[in-house]
Amino acid sequence: MWILGHRGASKAAPENTLAAFALAMAQQAHGIEIDTYQVDGKIVVIHDRWLNRTTNGDGMVTSHSLDYLRSLDAGHGERIPLMQEVFDTLPHDALLNIEIKHLSNIESWIADVKSGLRISGFPQQNLIISSFNHRWLRSIKHAWPEVKIGALTATYPENGLGFADDLSAYSLHMALDVVDEGYVTEAKQAGLKVLVYTVDHPQDMKMLKSWDVDGIFTNVPDIARDVLA
Repeated sequence: MWILGHRGASKAAPENTLAAFALAMAQQAHGIEIDTYQVDGKIVVIHDRWLNRTTNGDGMVTSHSLDYLRSLDAGHGERIPLMQEVFDTLPHDALLNIEIKHLSNIESWIADVKSGLRISGFPQQNLIISSFNHRWLRSIKHAWPEVKIGALTATYPENGLGFADDLSAYSLHMALDVVDEGYVTEAKQAGLKVLVYTVDHPQDMKMLKSWDVDGIFTNVPDIARDVLA
């Protein structure tokens, strides 16, 4: 079962920072999940719309310049990372799930990600793109057919796997609160990888492993590694 550090090893290090990503890999995670916004034509890594919880800044992420965002302390002296920095520092055998929280231009977003892959040498096949905005995902898949799409949901869709099929998804990313064994089996029979978020309790990890889930997003990769070993 894949262990993906949710915003990195975010229980022990400031979330969505290079330190959290490095720690997740040191804790033997198979990869990481990050959250991104498009600002001034660049992709920055942060989860919340508002800066107050995770940085010493104030206001909305999208109301500030890239220079301002990069000047902030994101915890323990860490900066808000650029997407390029994540590509540059992540091992090439790691998995990387980019969750899109905001974008303003799909063409430039794709160009920025492709540029990051090219410069860093990070393999495209280890990349998964997800978002709760399925229109963005559909547009990205149309413009970039080779990229893997993670069909992200916090609900049990009434149309079953129809939404994942509509997105030509590689994987189903489902909230722990709504996932069940039957849906996992159905998804895997349809050829989808199944990943569940956010899984921090050992009993949940063991349950999902028994259901043959392909991966979990967790804030505690070190605990997950011990439990699933």
